[in-house]
Order: sequence, then structure tokens, then C-alpha cells
Amino acid sequence: MRKHEPLYRSFGYAFQGIWNTIREERNIKIHLAATALVVIFGSILHISKMEWFVCAIFIGLVISLELVNTAVEAVVDLATEERKPLAKKAKDAAAGAVLAAAICAAFVGLVIFLPKLAALL
Repeated sequence: MRKHEPLYRSFGYAFQGIWNTIREERNIKIHLAATALVVIFGSILHISKMEWFVCAIFIGLVISLELVNTAVEAVVDLATEERKPLAKKAKDAAAGAVLAAAICAAFVGLVIFLPKLAALL
């Protein structure tokens, strides 16, 4: 039987994956900037606990999908340097998943923040 590494090492690898992605990938930096804006405006506009919960779920979803997208792209690039239809399909689908989640997150953000901004004006 294979001996498992200590649990803390598994967490270390996971955090290393997050930090490497943040350091090397432009799109996750954009998502993190959007996250910072949500936190700033959420604090200023005093959004409710339920609104924070919804924002947190969408933030987690988008960031997680961006990490998965980065992993898919890396694996496809590792598997082939040639342009292949299935490689393109995999990369496009992974990117599409991030885009779909980001669009939903933006819609939810508009529903939460626009009424509060309108009330201030």
C-alpha cells in the first residue's frame, strides 16, 4: 500500500497552486480585483448577511473555476503542442465555465448593489 503524505503537505500543495496561479495568470488577478471592489462596496453600502453569503458563494465559484481553467490549460499544453480540435474544445469549455460563472456573478452583483447605489443618489 502507498503511504499517504501528511495532510499539511496536501494543503501546502493546494496553496502553492493558488499562489502560482495568482502570480502567473492575468484573469485571476482581474477576478481578485473585482472581489476587492465587492468587499469595499459591500462594506460601504452595508449589504445584509444574506447578500454577503451570496457574494461569497459567487466569488468562491468564479475563483475556483479560474483555478480549474488554469489546470485544464496546463494539462492540455503538457499533452500536446499541436493545434488539435479536442485540445481547443477542452480549453474553450473550461474558459466558458469561468465566463458563465462570472456573468452570473455580475448579474447577482447588479441585483444586490444597484438598488443600494440608486438609494444613495
